[in-house]
Amino acid sequence: MYLVGIDGGGTSCRARIRTSEGALVGEGVSGSANLLLGVNIAMSSIIEAVTLAAQHANLGKQHFSLMHVGAALAGAEQKSAWQAFMSLPHPFASMTLNTDAFGACLGAHNGRNGAIMIGGTGSCGLLLNNGEQFVVGGREFPISDQGGGAVMGLRLIQQVLLAEDGIRKKTALCEHVMTHFNHDVDAIVEWSKTAIPAEYGQFSKKIFELAYQGDGLANELLRQTAADLDMYIRALINKGAQRICLMGSIAERLHEWLGADVKRWIVEPEFDAIEGAIMFAGKPEHNLYLKDVA
Repeated sequence: MYLVGIDGGGTSCRARIRTSEGALVGEGVSGSANLLLGVNIAMSSIIEAVTLAAQHANLGKQHFSLMHVGAALAGAEQKSAWQAFMSLPHPFASMTLNTDAFGACLGAHNGRNGAIMIGGTGSCGLLLNNGEQFVVGGREFPISDQGGGAVMGLRLIQQVLLAEDGIRKKTALCEHVMTHFNHDVDAIVEWSKTAIPAEYGQFSKKIFELAYQGDGLANELLRQTAADLDMYIRALINKGAQRICLMGSIAERLHEWLGADVKRWIVEPEFDAIEGAIMFAGKPEHNLYLKDVA
C-alpha cells in the first residue's frame, strides 16, 4: 500500500508518493487543481501528477488501486465543489479531501497546534487548535485572497490602466505589462474577461524584481500585499495563534516587509503541505465534510 499527498492550487498540482513505511517513492507536478476552476480538471491534474510520481519507481496505473490519496486542494472549502469532486470516479484505493490550507498547516506544525498564513496565487490563514479550525480569508479570487499573487496582479493591471489614462506616472513595471500585451489596452480588456488567477499571478515575479530596483509602482504593490498579510496574521493572533508559518511564494518573500511585532510570532515550517496531505491520506475522518462521505 502507498500513501499519496497532493497539494493543488491555481497554478500547479504537486504529488508525492510514500510507502506505508514512509519511504519516498517519487514526486510529480502537473497543472491547476483548484476545484473552483473545474473539478474534472483537478482530478485530471491529480492523476497526471501521481502518474509522473509513480514513474520514479517504475509504478504504473495498475498500482493506483494500492494508493490512498490525501488531497489538499484550493477551493475545497466550498461545499458544492467538495461534493462534486468527491462524486467523481477515481482509480485510487481511497480519496480524502480537505483544503490546501489544512494540509499546509498539518505539515507545517507536524500535526500539532499552530497556524499558517499562505500567500501564493491565492491566500488563506488557518489556525488548528485542539482539533478545531479557524479560518481567515481564503474565499477565492477576486472577492478575497488579499496577500496573494492574483490580487497583486489584478491591482497591477488596474494601476497600469490608470497610467495609460495619464492619471498616474508610468514606470518600468507599467512598460513591462504593456509590452506583454503588445501595447494594446483593448487586448488587456479582452484578456481580463477570461483570465484565471494564475494568469494574474504571473506578474508577481516581475513585481518583486523591479521593486528591488526601486520601481515605485512595484514597491507600492508589495507594501499593499504585505499589509494584507499583516492584517490576516494579526487576526490569527487574536484567535489564539502562538506559532505562525508563512507559506507560499508571495508570503515567504514578504517576511521582511511585515511589522516587527508580527514577525516575533513567525516560525519555520517543519514539513510542507504535501507531507500534511500524506498525514491524512487513508483517513476519511479528515474529510472536510465528513458527514457527506458515504
